[in-house]
Order: sequence, then C-alpha cells, then structure tokens
Amino acid sequence: MTTIAITNVHLDLGAGRRGTDMGPSAIHVAQLIPRLTKIGHDISTITSIGSKSYEALKVHQANARFLPDILRICTELKQTVMQNLENQHFPLVLGGDHSQAAGTISGISTHFKKQGKELGVIWVDAHTDMNTPDTSPSGNVHGMPLSALLGHGHPDFVGLNGESPSLKPENVAIIGARDIDITERDIVNRTGVRVYTMSEIDRRGAAICFAEAIEHVSKNTDGIHLSFDLDGVDPREAPGVGTPVPGGLSLRESHLICEMLAETGRLVGMEMVELNPILDVSNQTGKLAVWLIQSALGKSIL
Repeated sequence: MTTIAITNVHLDLGAGRRGTDMGPSAIHVAQLIPRLTKIGHDISTITSIGSKSYEALKVHQANARFLPDILRICTELKQTVMQNLENQHFPLVLGGDHSQAAGTISGISTHFKKQGKELGVIWVDAHTDMNTPDTSPSGNVHGMPLSALLGHGHPDFVGLNGESPSLKPENVAIIGARDIDITERDIVNRTGVRVYTMSEIDRRGAAICFAEAIEHVSKNTDGIHLSFDLDGVDPREAPGVGTPVPGGLSLRESHLICEMLAETGRLVGMEMVELNPILDVSNQTGKLAVWLIQSALGKSIL
C-alpha cells in the first residue's frame, strides 16, 4: 500500500493548442481515485494548481511563450512535490502540458539532492522535449522542459533546478520518440541522453528496450520518476492529445513499461501529461491514463 498525494496541474500555456488544462478533470472523471483505492492505496491530499485564463495573459517572449506564468506554476508545483516527499507521500501529478515536468522533477531532484541522492527518469513521449528558446520552431515551452532540467535553455527556466541541474544525461531514457525537430537534434546528440525511438523499439522489441532503459536509469540512481506524455501512445489508443504522432506505443506496450517500472519497486514519482479532453473521444484517453497509472502503481493481471 502506498500513500499518494495527487496534484492537479491545470496548465495549457506551454502547448500550441488549448485544452490540456482540463486534463486532470478528465482523469478524475475516469474514476482515478476509486480505482487506486480499490488496489489498496490511500489518497492523502488532492491539490490543484492552475494558471489564469490564457486570454488574460501576455505571451511575453515569442521564443518562450508565457514563460513567467509557467514558471510561477512550476515553482508552486516544485514546492508541493517537495512537501509530498517530506511527508513520505508518493507524488502523482496530473497535467497539464509537459512544461510542468520542470516543476515536478526539480521538486523530486531537490529533495534527493538534500540526501545526497540521484534521480533517474523514464520519459515516455513522441518528442524529446529538449528544445531551447534558440532552437524551438514554435516557442511553446512544453517542448523545452527536459533540456531545462539538464541545465540548458532559458536561465529562468533552468533556475528551477537550483545550483546544479536536476538531472544528469546518463540518468535519463526517452521512450517512444518519433518526432524530433531538426533544430533540436544537436542538443539531444550532444547531451548523450539515451533515446529509444519507435524504430528501435520495433526492431529490437519493446520488452528488451524497456528492460534496458530501466537498467540504464537505475545504474547510478536512488529512484525513478516516470514522466508519461500520452502522445507517446499511438493516437488510435490515445486520440485526446494536442500533438498526436502516428506510429506510437501500442496499448500493451504502454502498459508494459508501467508494469515493469512497478516491478522494480524503485518508482518515487509519476506524472501523466498532455491529455486534451477537447480532442478526445468519449474520454478514451482519460480512461487510458487511469489504467496506466494503475499499472505503474502495482495493478497486475494475476
């Protein structure tokens, strides 16, 4: 049994399309809490963090749109996650666009750093999210959080990490990538982050790649955070995302990575992001999000 602290992040400022701010509500409508309690978990707190209306805000910098407002939310999220961990509660963060990961992960990493520990991250995503304001074709901040967590990008965004980057490249594995901006490829290659593209997963097999990725991020770390962008899943299974890319993880492959992480006993945090109910079909993606969270938190077939 795990005591879980849920944080709803109502945020769509980092995305190019509106609607991910409603993602947490769709996940709750899909019966998240009853399904977690049914498999033996306790819910300690449910906290909500959100932005002002998109229409009431200024874009500020065109190459890092709405960054001051995103920073405010990420800073509040960081503090919330740190408090969860200090209370020995598992942080489950529901998004929201993927820019929020800068808050979630900097919070876990800061907590770990105080104890002399290192954090590993499995990043499930169709994209690598390693743009900076200088490389981003759109200026959308949800394409920048992983580079910021590694110490690259806008100094204010990088500043969430504290005095040193939240993550080391060798402690990160991206799973399901299949749409990487040409301008972004250089920083991905230079940092040396391990990227399991869909092509590699197809060639070598999901189970082999996932086991290798988990081993990779476990080697020099004291716990693993799962940052799960629903656009990592094939749009046939997860239609309710803002940036769908065909050819993603199947339903079973998506469950498998969650199940394998649960089996390690090393999962210290999880976030589920980029659910856009406006684009969904009968909350299909919201239901999938709940199933995947259950799998990561120990629900097994037998």
